[in-house]
Amino acid sequence: MKQPLFFLLCSAGLGLSTAAQAQYFGIKGGVNAAVLDGEQIQQSTRYNTSWHAGAFYNYNLVGPLSLRPEAQYSVQGSEFKSSDEDYTTRLYYLSVPVLLDLKLGPVHLQGGPQFGVLLQAEQKGTRISSVSNGTPQAGPVQQQVTDQFKRQDFSLCAGAEIDLGKTFAVGGRFNAGLNDVADYRDIRSVNDARLKNRVIQGYLAIKFGNKD
Repeated sequence: MKQPLFFLLCSAGLGLSTAAQAQYFGIKGGVNAAVLDGEQIQQSTRYNTSWHAGAFYNYNLVGPLSLRPEAQYSVQGSEFKSSDEDYTTRLYYLSVPVLLDLKLGPVHLQGGPQFGVLLQAEQKGTRISSVSNGTPQAGPVQQQVTDQFKRQDFSLCAGAEIDLGKTFAVGGRFNAGLNDVADYRDIRSVNDARLKNRVIQGYLAIKFGNKD
C-alpha cells in the first residue's frame, strides 16, 4: 500500500510543479489591419491600419494545453470610399479573448471566442455636401458616430505565437466578427448595410514569471 501511495503523491506533486511552471502573465501590443465587411455596403471598403495593446494570463490545464484569457484595447474599423465620400471609421473596443493555447515546442497554436465592448466610434474624411455651378463641393467629415454601432461584438479568433526565449514572443491572429455591428435607430430596411469586424493582428508579447 505504501508504494502505490508514494507513487501517487509524487505524481501529483510533479503535476502541480509542471502546472506552476506553465502559469505566467504578460503584456502585448502591436498592429491591427481592420476592415468592416458584410452585405449591402454601398461604398468600397479597405483595410485600415491601427493598433492594439493589452495583457494576458496563461493557465495550464493539462500537458501542453493552457487557457489564455486576455484583455486588450483595440482600434478597429474601416476605410469607406465612393464617388460622394471618402472617410475612415474608427471603432474603439475593449476586447476580451478567451483562448485555448496548444504548445508545440516554441510554437503556440491559439483559438477561441472573443467578446468586445464598443467604447467610442468616430468618422473622419470628406463628403460631398453641396453643388456649386454644377461642381460638387466636398466638405470635411469629423463626427462621433457611437450611436450608429452596437455596443457588443462577438468574434472567433485563431492564430499562432512563437516564443523567443522565456521572456519575449511574437504572434499573429485573425479575428472574424460573428454579428452585425451596425445599429439603426429607425425602422430597419432590407437595404441597410450589414457590417462585421475583420481584424488581422501582429504583435510582440513580454512574459513575466514564465519558467518553461
